[in-house]
Amino acid sequence: MIIKELNGIKPQFGEKCFFADNVVVVGDVSMGSQCSVWYNAVIRGDVHYIKMGNKVNVQDGAVIHATYKTSPTNIGNNVSIGHNAIVHGCTIHDNVLIGMGAIIMDDCIVESNSIIAAGAVVTKNTIVESGSVYAGTPAKKLKDISKDLISGEIERIANNYIKYANWYR
Repeated sequence: MIIKELNGIKPQFGEKCFFADNVVVVGDVSMGSQCSVWYNAVIRGDVHYIKMGNKVNVQDGAVIHATYKTSPTNIGNNVSIGHNAIVHGCTIHDNVLIGMGAIIMDDCIVESNSIIAAGAVVTKNTIVESGSVYAGTPAKKLKDISKDLISGEIERIANNYIKYANWYR
């Protein structure tokens, strides 16, 4: 695991966070409690800050970055970032599921209680409406989210990753 200070700024972590053996977290990164960062994930706060809330899981191979001096990355609470997803210089609100291989580009806003489908590409400056599913390339609104999807997918996955992290402790 590489947790690296850069330009005098050390990554900061809340309580009960889990980091797999080969993750990389560099520079101006702060995350809340009960977060998990999984194998081969990279969180690189070298060109702008990255702030993450509580109960965020960054799954295997995901990359979180920002754009130099213009687009930081802000991630709320209860967010799951799927395997090999890229989250770059954007804002992700609370209770969001970002599917495997999805890409969220600079200056996007993903509002709360939303799902970004696997493989979706959310292009620069897109605003993902609260309570919706976005899919495709470029990503467009597919449908509204039912309460079953919020509890059955968004909440379930975030809670499962807390359980999985406990297995590794």
